[in-house]
Amino acid sequence: MKRIYLIAVLLVSVLVSGSLMAQNAQPRKLTEATISYDIVINTNNSTPKAADLLDGAVSIIYLKGNSSRSEMVSSLGTQSTIIDGKTGNVTILKEYGEQKYMINLTANDWKESNKKYEDVTFTYENEFKTISGYNCQKATGKLADGSSFTVYFTKDLIPVNRDFQYLNKALPGLAMQYEANMGKQKVTYTVSSINFNLVPAAKFDTPKSGYRVMTYDESKGAN
Repeated sequence: MKRIYLIAVLLVSVLVSGSLMAQNAQPRKLTEATISYDIVINTNNSTPKAADLLDGAVSIIYLKGNSSRSEMVSSLGTQSTIIDGKTGNVTILKEYGEQKYMINLTANDWKESNKKYEDVTFTYENEFKTISGYNCQKATGKLADGSSFTVYFTKDLIPVNRDFQYLNKALPGLAMQYEANMGKQKVTYTVSSINFNLVPAAKFDTPKSGYRVMTYDESKGAN
C-alpha cells in the first residue's frame, strides 16, 4: 500500500512539474518593462566624425501598456520619443547642450515619418543565439526600397505596443539585436538588460516649458 502511495505521489509531482514547465514556456506579454540597448556604430574611419561620437550610446525603452518612451543617450545629448498610447500622438524631445526642442506629431505624422519602414517583409532563418538570456532567432528584413537588415528576436517576449520600434513592429516577438542605417553607416542595437519593474507614469509626461515647440511640418523645414 505504501509503495502504491509513493508511486501516486511521484506521478502527481511529475504532472505538476510538467504543467509548471509548460506554463513557464508561454510567451510573456510586455505590458510594462524597461529595455536597454547598447549601440555600436562601425564607421571604419581613422578620423572621428559626428557618427563616431554616437558610438557607445545607449537606447532605453520604457513601456507601460500602449504608451512608450524611447531615449537615445550619447555624448552629443539626449533625444526622447514619447508615444501616447491613448491618442497615438507622439512627442519628440531633443536636448543637445542648451538647445532644446519639442516636436509634436499626430498619429498620421508619426506614420508618415516612418513610411520607409512600412511593409517590411521578414525572412526567418534556422539560426539562433542567446542574447541577455533569451533564445533568439535570426531574421532578415527587407524594406520597400530593396535594402535589407539583420535582426535577432525572441518569441518569449511579445510587446503589446509595437510602434516604439517601427522597423521591427511586424516581428512575432521582441527584437533583441538589430541593424539600422544612420546615413551611410550601419548601427547595431543589442539588448543589454530588461527590467520588469513598474515604470512611473511620470516618464510619459511632456515638459510644460523650457523647450522650443515645433509642429512636425515646422521640424521638416528646420532640417
